[in-house]
Amino acid sequence: MGGGLLSQLLGFFFWGFLWLAGPVAVYSGGPGTSGADAVAVVVDGTAAIAVTDGDFVCATLDWWPPEKCDYGTCSWGLASLFNLNLSNPILLNAVKAFSPLKLRLGGSLQDKIIYGTGDPKQSCTPFIKSTSEMFGFTQGCLPMSRWDELNEFFQKAGAVIIFGLNALNGRVPLSDGSLGGPWNYSNAAALIRYTVNKGYTIHGWELGNELSGSGVGARIGADQYAADVINLRSIINEIYQGLQDKPLVLAPGGFLDTNWFTEIISKTKPNSLDVITHHIYNLGPGMTFTATGSALYSLSAGTFRDLQRILSSAGTSTIAWVGEAGGAYNSGHHLVTDSFVFSFWYLDQLGMSSTYDTKTYCRQSLIGGNYGLLNTTTFHPNPDYYRRAIHFFLFALLWHRLMGRRVLSTNITGTNKIRAYAHCARESPGITLLLINLSGNNSTTPVFVTTQTVYSAALKQHHHHGAHRTRFNHIPRLGKTSEFTREEYHLTAKDGDIHSQIVMLNGNILAVDSSGNIPEMEPAKVEATQPITVAPFSIVFAHIPYFYAPACR
Repeated sequence: MGGGLLSQLLGFFFWGFLWLAGPVAVYSGGPGTSGADAVAVVVDGTAAIAVTDGDFVCATLDWWPPEKCDYGTCSWGLASLFNLNLSNPILLNAVKAFSPLKLRLGGSLQDKIIYGTGDPKQSCTPFIKSTSEMFGFTQGCLPMSRWDELNEFFQKAGAVIIFGLNALNGRVPLSDGSLGGPWNYSNAAALIRYTVNKGYTIHGWELGNELSGSGVGARIGADQYAADVINLRSIINEIYQGLQDKPLVLAPGGFLDTNWFTEIISKTKPNSLDVITHHIYNLGPGMTFTATGSALYSLSAGTFRDLQRILSSAGTSTIAWVGEAGGAYNSGHHLVTDSFVFSFWYLDQLGMSSTYDTKTYCRQSLIGGNYGLLNTTTFHPNPDYYRRAIHFFLFALLWHRLMGRRVLSTNITGTNKIRAYAHCARESPGITLLLINLSGNNSTTPVFVTTQTVYSAALKQHHHHGAHRTRFNHIPRLGKTSEFTREEYHLTAKDGDIHSQIVMLNGNILAVDSSGNIPEMEPAKVEATQPITVAPFSIVFAHIPYFYAPACR
């Protein structure tokens, strides 16, 4: 849109405040504001285009031992489900802050894990590094004593648990290179039965990891996988018989292959598969990813759109989750996927996936690798650690606290460098708008927000009366809007360094204290008459309580 037209429309948006029965999010930049430098965000609040789960934000915990290394760097430390320090207050407070946080337990090694449920025929030994084995490790075993410890932590933290089961037991090689034969579910069933007998709550059981389509390390055909999912459903129905709440069945936890996914969805109808899970690593290997170029951030839109179409055309009740997403595979890239710049990708993923009716999005990982929400290196209470450990987590927490379930159609004009997403506000009136500025230019950008109704009327008047009418710099300020304020959360990197691991909220460093307490995140209060001022390379959450959005009532 040309600067002249945008200028006129921004002025029209301001007058539009008086036209609607309820107050709308309309801002006047006042005399002298340049439409050429401004951006308009148009939010259609008449109806939701998608609805997420209430606990949309999810994170993963993985099985990788300390010996897991990529490109000469061993970034997992003591972050495995086997050795994670469950008594650390930062970890506990981080999970508790979401009330609840979904945690997906799984990853590449889950299909090499057996469960030490007391079978005398199998020994329960840890992973051993071996270059001749798939993923570089031998088979490992989860002792039930550790499973007890994990569940005690999950219960204390109020976490919602998805457990990834080993789907390779019983498989035999086939001539086409895939693995076949029915899944031997005896060990998995023993774990499920042990879990139920102990009274542990599991929200869902997921079958396998990255075995769909061409697979990663191994692959299984969709027809056989569908039969295995149906068997898992039968096992759960039997073991949970008489219990009021039955867990979800999820699969396959792999990369989208449209033909493969279409087949398994069709063959598990009508009610064997509750959730179809897919993974997102659209940025390539961690060794080469540099997080430059805004085009990178749209690469997965086609994946979300294709899966939404498959589910819509299948006539199924199965819903879509992102079961694991780290952006750059092989543990990410230090000072890129664990720095401020990667927050652009992460929050854009949350916004984009939600518009395509993704119900849950699981970030790889809560802790571990170079892409964890929490820092892996140490839990010792030194100040630098506390500043670095928490920044990704706080982005996720702000989303969880501010962005409600109902997703609104949002369009932006005047720039292609700012991403915009809007949801009904969480447990409060109005909407929450997320703005992600991918531009590093030296000037701030004023952003004006309006309803689709006002925007359409402005376009109509512009085309009807011509460019000489509705001049923006001749529109006077009106006092009526001054009684309304909104809450803004401006997130920037310390000293403007996007590879920094220190994040600023409204100009103040965010850090947990020495006791592991999560910091307060106070917004800035801004009058409705003012535009949202977006700094270069920054992220803004704006809660606009007075925005006219019938979908949010």
